[in-house]
Amino acid sequence: MTATTNVTRTNAELIGRDEVDDLEAVLSVTTPDDGSLAAAVVSEFDTIFTWDYEKGARPKLNRLYEKAKTSMWNAETDLDWSIEVDQEEVVRNNAIANPSGLNGSGAVDMTGTPFEKWGDKEWLELGIESQNWILSQFLHGEQGALVCTARIVESVPWIDAKYYAATQVMDEARHVEVFAKYLETKLSGHYPVNAHLKLLLDDIIRDSRWDMTYLGMQIMVEGLALAAFGFIHQLTTEPLLKQMLRKVMSDEARHVAFGVLSLQDYYKELTAAELRERQEFAFEAAVRMRDRFLQQEVWERMGVPVKQAIELVVKSPERLMFQQMLFSKVVPNCKKLGLLDAGDGWLRTKFGELGVIQFEDWADTGEEYEMFALANGEVATGGQAPPAA
Repeated sequence: MTATTNVTRTNAELIGRDEVDDLEAVLSVTTPDDGSLAAAVVSEFDTIFTWDYEKGARPKLNRLYEKAKTSMWNAETDLDWSIEVDQEEVVRNNAIANPSGLNGSGAVDMTGTPFEKWGDKEWLELGIESQNWILSQFLHGEQGALVCTARIVESVPWIDAKYYAATQVMDEARHVEVFAKYLETKLSGHYPVNAHLKLLLDDIIRDSRWDMTYLGMQIMVEGLALAAFGFIHQLTTEPLLKQMLRKVMSDEARHVAFGVLSLQDYYKELTAAELRERQEFAFEAAVRMRDRFLQQEVWERMGVPVKQAIELVVKSPERLMFQQMLFSKVVPNCKKLGLLDAGDGWLRTKFGELGVIQFEDWADTGEEYEMFALANGEVATGGQAPPAA
């Protein structure tokens, strides 16, 4: 993303299509499979040195840093990798293994579709592929966080933020490690990065402004991941995955808090035009994150007509609940930053169109990251239950 003028850009300029729900346009974004194991994103940004080494000048950031130093865990020794994972059994017992919401339960009418004749074997295969896919996308997102946080160390102007961001780089390396190992040793395959996720990561990396790295990664991508991890943690019965997500969530809550605390005061100094750019980026990121969970790569691998499958997916009540829950941290954090109602309230309107504005008064993560800390082996939820579909 690059700087824009004061004129609000259209949906076509922001997300590449006029209508947010234009399925043809969503499916036209694909990941080319050229076998490459590396991808370069060209970008330019300033590396900022600071000669002000006063530690604690920003007390809230300093407290996060101190907390991070005592919260490190070892991916090899602090998880019980001896646990055997029967993926077929996990899929049978955990509907969340398939975030599409299609499971043959009868909640969606499949008359006249390829799914009409599916039996237990096909639904089991879909659940396995969906689980491989969702863990793969978590892995790719964690690498994006690793790269972006390393950039924050270079580009943020305050020593307290540099200190904390350095601890997050280690956190993200650990997250990449555990998701990669779980996929390799406990599941049955992996997927390349989803095209919509890759577009968002590219946008974040290309933007030269340090606060856009924060907004894109710490607030949007990490905020969505925190909600997704929490949702899956609540529903899965697989003990190793539950352990892993519990530890990752404890880190992620601090990361989102870091973004909120770093941007809150800075955004108060921005002009209306600058805030509109941040609103537009938040909307663009929200749409790209929503689109990625259509898991079009799974349908392709299953040999199912992709558009026909996704037309059913969007009708699934389970899928709607999962999609909405993804934004349960993003929306209140955007409100905490003043982005929802900045200017003419453009972002509030856009989040309303996406059907997620109802989360605006849920707890933000900036002051309350402790609510995600471990409590008797479970993740606290602050008394907020998932909304009804």
